[in-house]
Amino acid sequence: MTKRLKDPQPLTLTVVIPCYNEVTTVEQVLDDVRAVGLANEIIIVDDGSTDGTRDVLQRIEEKRFPEVRIIYHSHNQGKGAAVITGFKAATSDVLLIQDADFEYDPREYPILLKPIQEGIATVVYGSRFLGGPRKAMNFWNMVANKGLTLATNILYNAILSDMETCYKVFRAEVVKDMRIHARRFEFEPEVTAKVLKKGIRIYEVPISYNGREYHEGKKIKWTDAPIALWTLIKYRFVD
Repeated sequence: MTKRLKDPQPLTLTVVIPCYNEVTTVEQVLDDVRAVGLANEIIIVDDGSTDGTRDVLQRIEEKRFPEVRIIYHSHNQGKGAAVITGFKAATSDVLLIQDADFEYDPREYPILLKPIQEGIATVVYGSRFLGGPRKAMNFWNMVANKGLTLATNILYNAILSDMETCYKVFRAEVVKDMRIHARRFEFEPEVTAKVLKKGIRIYEVPISYNGREYHEGKKIKWTDAPIALWTLIKYRFVD
C-alpha cells in the first residue's frame, strides 16, 4: 500500500492561464478561478492577442486583485510559450494549467489537487475519458487524442487515458528546471514525455469536458497531431 505523506503546511497553488484571442471568455474564466478560492496566485499570459483581449486584461489590472498577475507577450508565440512564461513567473508549490475558455471547469480543482495534497502524486492529469460528463467531441479529434495517447503509452510504458488534456498539475520542482522547447501545442507531448522519462508516474482523475467548436474559437487543428506524434518519438530517444 502506498504510504500517504501529508505536507506539514498547506501547499500553495499557482494557476497559469495562457490566453490568445479570448475576448469573450477570459474575464469569466478568471472570475470562475477566483470563485473556487484555492489559487494563491493566478498568472494570465497574453500571447499577443489582437481581438480586444488586451483591453479586457487591462481593465482587470485596474481592479488590482492581489493574487492576479498579467504578463504580455509582444507577439504571438504559441500556447507552449505562454505556459512556459507562466511557469517561470510562478512562485507556488503547485502549478496548474487552465485554458482561457469554458472547456474545463475550475470547480474541479479539488479533485485535481487531492492526490498531490495527500502526497501520493507529484503530477496529476485530468482525464476526459475516465467517465466524467462531457460534451461529445468531434470524432476525428477523439481519434487524434486516442492515437496520441496510445503512442505515449507504447513509447513510455505508461497507461494514460488522456495525454492531450489541458488540466495538468505539477509539483513545482518537477517542471521548474525542465528544459521545454515547445512553443505551440506540442507542449503537451513534450512535457508528458519528459515527466515520464524522469520515472514519474502520472496520476489521472476524471473531469468533465465542454469542448467548443472551431467557429467558437477552438484553435488546435488536425495538423497539430503529426507534430505531436513526432515530438513523442523524438523525446523518447533524445534528452
